[in-house]
Amino acid sequence: DEGYGPTWDSDDEYDNFIRKMNPPSIIIDNDSLVDATIVKVGSANEYGILLEVIQVLMDLNLVISKAYITSDGGWFMDVFNVTDKEGMKLKDKAAIAEIEGYIRKSLGADSRYMPAKRRSVGVAASTDHNVIELTGSDRPGLLSEVSAVLASLKCNVVSAEIWTHNTRVAAVMRVTDEDTMLAVTDTVRLEMIKERLSYLLRGNNLSRGAAMAEASGTSATNTERRLHQMMLSDGDTEEFHGHVPAQPQRPNVTVRNWKDKDYSVVTIRCKDRPKLLFDTVCTLTDLRYVVYHANIDASNNQAYQEFYVRHVNGSPMNTEAERLRVIQCLESAIERRVSEVTIHELIKGNFARIIFL
Repeated sequence: DEGYGPTWDSDDEYDNFIRKMNPPSIIIDNDSLVDATIVKVGSANEYGILLEVIQVLMDLNLVISKAYITSDGGWFMDVFNVTDKEGMKLKDKAAIAEIEGYIRKSLGADSRYMPAKRRSVGVAASTDHNVIELTGSDRPGLLSEVSAVLASLKCNVVSAEIWTHNTRVAAVMRVTDEDTMLAVTDTVRLEMIKERLSYLLRGNNLSRGAAMAEASGTSATNTERRLHQMMLSDGDTEEFHGHVPAQPQRPNVTVRNWKDKDYSVVTIRCKDRPKLLFDTVCTLTDLRYVVYHANIDASNNQAYQEFYVRHVNGSPMNTEAERLRVIQCLESAIERRVSEVTIHELIKGNFARIIFL
């Protein structure tokens, strides 16, 4: 049929139809609580929708202090108690209206957050810059060496996000051609960049290898989610027998099965920090688990998260190996962001803005 070209995706069209028939319900209650604003989000249920909602709230720089999640059947309802970064409830009525509109638009049928649009990583979206993904063995001075290599190849680093964990490093960098300030298009030059950086990332004898991927334009996947995926794929959850700095307070993650309801109950207790809920839900989602219910509480600098999950195939965790893997992956996801570095506008070797988190 000529009407179904190579860019037509029946899954995308079906998802669009479902969202248009069931637009999200957004209610912002600023009267019930003295110290927080309540955001209620309801919509048609689909795999990954909870992560989408949390990502939208994160993009709005809102801090989630409590959350109640339920998503049985074809509908989900999430209730979040949120504050601004200073821990204050939202007060500006115009800002609240803008937040409501942004959430509604972000979760609508034409949203950039739609799961189908996030399926592929590294797909060209523009010619503004190249996205370079790096994984390898971490060591002192590595960032400086990578920057020097790119500068020698006449590349400007527009921005970079870098995580390290268990002696491994992952980075997502956006670079442009020094002369045109646009994406590098010369295939020979791109291959040279890949070869030079891959050699650099091999590191010392403790290295377990290195990898580099490149794509023109921007990835459709959220950068922080992509970093989680890269480090998980690189094996940063594996125990390393070399010297690793001691963790002052490791997260306490447990998994037990609620046999009467066929749920696996994942419980997390750890020190609270920004974006913690995004990191844990991101990991569960990428491990192909669906959150049916959850209870989230963050107070006195401590976080408690309880998730009732099943695998996308409908079953709870049935083996000890499966439970252990989930525990290790969640522990790593919680710890990774402790060593996060964000860089903006690294022009010709000069750091214009560096943020250590």
